Amino acid sequence: MYQSLCKRLAFLICFIFLVHLAKSQNNPTSGNPIFPGWYADPEAKIYGNEYWVYPTYSAKYEEQVFVDAFSSPDLVHWTKHEKVLDTANVKWAKKAVWAPAALKKDGKYYLFFGANDVHQDEIGGIGVAVASKPDGPFKDLLGKPLINEIVNGAQPIDQFVFKDKDGSYYMYYGGWGHCNVVKLKNDFTGIEPMKDGKLYKEITPKGYVEGSVMFVRKGKYYFMWSEGGWTGPDYRVAYAMADSPTGPFQRIGVILQQDSSVATGAGHHSIIQIPKKDKWYIVYHRRPLGETAANHRVTCIDEMHFDKDGKIIPVKMTMTGVKAYSLK
Repeated sequence: MYQSLCKRLAFLICFIFLVHLAKSQNNPTSGNPIFPGWYADPEAKIYGNEYWVYPTYSAKYEEQVFVDAFSSPDLVHWTKHEKVLDTANVKWAKKAVWAPAALKKDGKYYLFFGANDVHQDEIGGIGVAVASKPDGPFKDLLGKPLINEIVNGAQPIDQFVFKDKDGSYYMYYGGWGHCNVVKLKNDFTGIEPMKDGKLYKEITPKGYVEGSVMFVRKGKYYFMWSEGGWTGPDYRVAYAMADSPTGPFQRIGVILQQDSSVATGAGHHSIIQIPKKDKWYIVYHRRPLGETAANHRVTCIDEMHFDKDGKIIPVKMTMTGVKAYSLK
């Protein structure tokens, strides 16, 4: 009788496992992290029927000299594209290539990036590279930084490029607790004055540290950023809303932060909207529980939702990630 009971129990366990396996195959999820390796500051884009993520290779500055990319047809199955940007193709960039911003324009693909951890009177800052394909190879467009100087106290890093409804391109950037917005020339070779005649406009909201992001939903401009220290557990994402791409931006609150049961140091993100749908994802990095090394960060994805007033509902970090979603 004991052997019979053990057999039935084993059969039941096997059956439950097979049912779970069948469900996971019918409804696969991305899991978090979405791909292996230490990667941070992810920039997520949709090109055609594919999702693309361009993250920082999270390593010591002297080793952080290239950018890998990842593509997926469904947010679940990812393909790695190695060294789509390399400092070998950017003569002035020696180290610390980080936080790419990506876009497609007129059949070409652009990557804006920070390099050299620039300080006063040093060469470095925000550069721009171009390629004919989303997987590169990306080549330096200017042969020098697009922005090298420190204006309004903002270190020239963590850039985000936003196309407004009138076709204008704005770039938001800044570290050291200061954020500037500039208007880019149409060919991305420099910046030009905004309507008020300014080249640089400081738009720093309360709590801002770095990691600017901008998007529009239902006519409202959502400006997002990271707060806290990037090496610590209190790294987090906050946001503001405005009627203009240049603000003013009043902080509303935090929508992504550490969860003691999941991960710490959650921040420096980007946003994906499914075309023509009110369906949104946040792609971000976080630090796995038990990891304390500054560069031990992984790229993750979770869904993002809004309440009836258009405010962002705080995101709950998961280990499962999101369900497969094909763009075809």
